[in-house]
Amino acid sequence: MTSPVVIAVDAGTGSARALAFNLEGTLVARAQREWTHAAVSGFPGGADFDTAGGWSLISSALREVVGKLDGREILALGASSMREGFVLYDAHGVEIFACPNTDGRARSQADELVTRGVADRIYELGGDWVSITAPSRLVWLLQERPDVMARARHLGMLSDWVTYRLTGAFSTDPTCGSSSALFDLTRRDWSDELAGLVGIDRSLLPPVVECGEVVGTVSIEAAAATGLPVGLPVTVGGADTQLALHGIGATSDRPTIVAGTFWQTTAVVDSPIIDPQRRLRTLCHVGTNSWMVEGIGFLSGLVMRWFRDALAPESISAAAQLGTSPFDVIEGWALDVPRGSNGLVAVMANAMRADAWHHAAPAFVGIDINDPTAFGRGAFARSIEEAAAYVARAHLEILDDLTDSATTRGGHVDFTGGSSNGRLWPQVIAEVTGLTTDSSVVPEATSFGAARLAASAVGEQIAPASAVERSVVPEAGAIAEYDVAYARWQRVYAAQTEATAQSGMNPLFTPPGGLAHRPFSSPTPKRMKQENHHG
Repeated sequence: MTSPVVIAVDAGTGSARALAFNLEGTLVARAQREWTHAAVSGFPGGADFDTAGGWSLISSALREVVGKLDGREILALGASSMREGFVLYDAHGVEIFACPNTDGRARSQADELVTRGVADRIYELGGDWVSITAPSRLVWLLQERPDVMARARHLGMLSDWVTYRLTGAFSTDPTCGSSSALFDLTRRDWSDELAGLVGIDRSLLPPVVECGEVVGTVSIEAAAATGLPVGLPVTVGGADTQLALHGIGATSDRPTIVAGTFWQTTAVVDSPIIDPQRRLRTLCHVGTNSWMVEGIGFLSGLVMRWFRDALAPESISAAAQLGTSPFDVIEGWALDVPRGSNGLVAVMANAMRADAWHHAAPAFVGIDINDPTAFGRGAFARSIEEAAAYVARAHLEILDDLTDSATTRGGHVDFTGGSSNGRLWPQVIAEVTGLTTDSSVVPEATSFGAARLAASAVGEQIAPASAVERSVVPEAGAIAEYDVAYARWQRVYAAQTEATAQSGMNPLFTPPGGLAHRPFSSPTPKRMKQENHHG
């Protein structure tokens, strides 16, 4: 009970978390603070990140965790965050602009980068389009807020901002830095060429430090705010998805679905593969010779939080009485609903198309109001889980195409992140994809990955959480049922996307710089190799 710990801080899309792990990898303390990101008046889709409020919430979570440690020695701290979001600082280190990953204010600027051909070059070098990355936002600032850019002296990603707040040191790492789309993926460093094409001074960009290196120590001011000891080593953590993969020891032998606020369906690769059809994106992974290709399920996890708050608030009180999670209560309602949710289709995220990622307006299609038993809360909850699984399947098909089937070797997919805690969701993933689904024993895989890196920085080792808590093997009959339901979802989604465009309704997400919509089609004439699905 008195063994030392390492602490991880995760500035996620939907919340800030602080967690403490001992050197055996056991979670010994945890605190979470949910947050939202304010809309930007006059710029549809824009969102600001509140650095003052965010730091207050992170500090509060850290104080709670430190208070639970009963005097245990803290060896080091590592930070992770959502990707794409960034912070600008003035010459005194004061934050003068910050945005989260969901910020979409720079629509005309993204279109401008496409027209100029800069977006093509960004994808060639940086592996991502201009929809939710830094180039279009920086051009927006140059055009709309030149006063901010004139004062800017430093840029950092949001995980870098956490370490800066703790230590006063500016740095980035390849995993989060590459999500800016200002990196040369092959060199794992900032691209002078891309900085010039965007129109920013290279001096804004901080030194690049590999994940797990110490960049500073907790300052007197940060210690007062957080309860952490002055002088505590702070290490470079990195991007949430890549740290989750590091936490579970993901390899190139199988794909992984990292299921948080967003869902990422990923493959670890040993070279910076760039999708020639510009569907998925590529980023740097932890380790000097490692990269990651991914498809993003836009807000797939957050949809269930919306369902909890908007349509099932009583799940919160029910969970308190049962000593469980509201999401366990919600899944309990869905367990008895048949595959395909009685024909109800949740229209939420679309499969990723990096340069033409068009979403429909969120909807539930196929409700029979004459049958409230079949179309109650359980059907809605199950249809949400199925919608996320359909997007994951679409991404797995593309990964299978890009990596010449290497991602599906053995017929398994790893499932980690908050959604993997569910009873039903792993089953749905297995049956929709046809892959044996292995749920990680670490529900907070991102923070565990940051903790592993922090421990290694001070000479300690925490083994990856490679053990499987639950393994779901899909049955042939279930796979066949979901083949039909998946095809129905594709048809419904295509129709709803067209209806959204024609009606002027607000889609789940409109991509800045998005090209004309390209309907989804499977990259191969058959699903991922069936002989792999059943071992």
